[in-house]
Amino acid sequence: MNWRCRTAGADEIAKLARWHRVGLVLAVLAVARAVDAVVPGAHVAVGLGLVACLVVIARAEGLTAADLGVNRSTWGSGLRWGLAAAAVVGAAYALATLVAPVRDALPDGQGGLGPGALWAVLVVVPLGTVLPEELAFRGLLLPLLARRHGLRAATLVSSALFGLWHVLASLGGGTANAAIADVVGGDAAGTVVRVVATVLFTSLAGVVLCWLRLRSRSLVAPLLAHWTVNGLGVIVALLV
Repeated sequence: MNWRCRTAGADEIAKLARWHRVGLVLAVLAVARAVDAVVPGAHVAVGLGLVACLVVIARAEGLTAADLGVNRSTWGSGLRWGLAAAAVVGAAYALATLVAPVRDALPDGQGGLGPGALWAVLVVVPLGTVLPEELAFRGLLLPLLARRHGLRAATLVSSALFGLWHVLASLGGGTANAAIADVVGGDAAGTVVRVVATVLFTSLAGVVLCWLRLRSRSLVAPLLAHWTVNGLGVIVALLV
């Protein structure tokens, strides 16, 4: 009887420890989001700081390179799947710009890619957004949740969290928000619709990115896909 009680107690402690690990990742994400919101021009620094914190958490939790999707042996597979996904994203952008309602909904472009735009696409987007988000949601949260609940549940939960991560971004400015606001309006009801649509869309994107991560066994694939979505979004907004 005592042995059973001790075993049950150990199981409960293990469950709490697993949720504590997930909570720690979420807490670090929340702090990074808050700092990024109040410190102008610190997006890249915050992103790199977040990456450093996530690596420390991963090492403390004993996650291996394979768990994180950064094992060198899978880089080739990740590159192939990532480039294929990037090609699909590029084709989707090209088709979208040929559709008159979509093209008309976009703000007028500025006619070219200047140094600021190139800096955003090549530095700010990959280091400030894509790398920390992929490491957090597809690198750490996916395997941590899968240990307890399996890959399917881990995919759904991490993707839902990825969607909620974009709530604050949906309330800000930017080309995408401006385009949506033109359709649904900028009043309170329109803002609710915009937030819900953003959360649903990014949650679905999270599922796709998880699939790429699991299918390729590499974080490289969702990194490339994510970077293409965001980077091409900047380029299209400037050129269309």
